[in-house]
Amino acid sequence: MATKTNEKELTLNEKLAIIQTEFKSKKSRYNSFGKYNFRSAEDILEATKPFLLRLGVSVTVNEHLIYEANNGFPIIESMATISDGTSSIRATAIVGVDLDQKGMQMPQKFGSASSYGKKYALGNLFLIDDTQDPDHGTPTQPEVKKSALTVKDPAFEKAKDFIAKGGSIDTIKKKYELDAEASKILESL
Repeated sequence: MATKTNEKELTLNEKLAIIQTEFKSKKSRYNSFGKYNFRSAEDILEATKPFLLRLGVSVTVNEHLIYEANNGFPIIESMATISDGTSSIRATAIVGVDLDQKGMQMPQKFGSASSYGKKYALGNLFLIDDTQDPDHGTPTQPEVKKSALTVKDPAFEKAKDFIAKGGSIDTIKKKYELDAEASKILESL
């Protein structure tokens, strides 16, 4: 079997496989609210540029606004496409536009949903695995320092009542740092 030496002679599937396996894009952006790094659609597109001329392909992202009267909010369908001029492969992502999002003007609400959709359509096309990213689930919460609880603290009586009514000392320990005396009394209840 002859091997293809010129990458531009590869099939589109083979070219896409090269991008999927060689793709590198750092998470160069920082979300100060969620305290995590992430990559944007623009970062992904920038990281694909070295492959375009080398493999003889182009990458585009198109969007289509779908208004769903049933659920009351607009939906954006983002479609990322890789093409070699003869054939193409597409991947999509669907995102809703949160019209009730506080602190954003209407263009920002649509722009945010658009960016998110583009990022995930490109991620689907290039098999970028972001499942470990905080923006793919609940962000890691910073550790909250527990309040101290002593027998002289007014909250100690509430803690005693809580345990007397069937509450768990473990629940109290999650909220408070118990001193030795308070711990001994509560554990004896």
